[in-house]
Amino acid sequence: MDKNLSEVQNSYDQIAEEYVRRIFNELAHKPLDRQLLDRYAASVRSGLVCDLGCGPGHISRYLFDRGVSVFGIDLSPRMIEYARQLNPGIEFKQGNMLSLDADDNTWAGIVSFYSIIHIPHEKIAAALKELRRVLQPGGSLLLSFHSGHEVIHLEEWWGIRVSVDVIFFERDEMVDYLKSAGFEIEEVIERPPYEGVEYPSQRAYIFGRKPLEISI
Repeated sequence: MDKNLSEVQNSYDQIAEEYVRRIFNELAHKPLDRQLLDRYAASVRSGLVCDLGCGPGHISRYLFDRGVSVFGIDLSPRMIEYARQLNPGIEFKQGNMLSLDADDNTWAGIVSFYSIIHIPHEKIAAALKELRRVLQPGGSLLLSFHSGHEVIHLEEWWGIRVSVDVIFFERDEMVDYLKSAGFEIEEVIERPPYEGVEYPSQRAYIFGRKPLEISI
């Protein structure tokens, strides 16, 4: 594991308990996020959906409760421990989105809420190509991220010592990355932050899809 990934993993291990306390119930205060997840759940007809960068599994739980066959992957072993404790009946496992332990054309969908925010710009194209690789033809992607151009380095998070970069992406920049990775873009949605609920950044959500393979 390279230095950046190791620092991200260690940082989330350190903040896992506080992250659960602050984040696990956040969807109750985010109506647009719930609306988009409802839309996504209704669009998945069959097959496995991966909650990539699942943290304590609150997105997984929301989708599971709406009939989605979902499982979660996270880089942090401690996050996976909490996810398993908090969400019985859902599978969670440790993994790296830059090198997923899955065959080509395996998953029906991927939901990735803020899991790309620690991937440097020079590696984001490779990460998105890896997501495309494991999706079935026609498989769907719901990706969210902080919209902007900042890179914020954190040495302290909620009073806990960490070492992690939070990377923002411009909306059109991410669209270009996704297209270059082979995704079709269905819709891009942006919203301002929910005041008093989350970090005060503009939020972006992209619905994408792996193209169907056409036999001639």
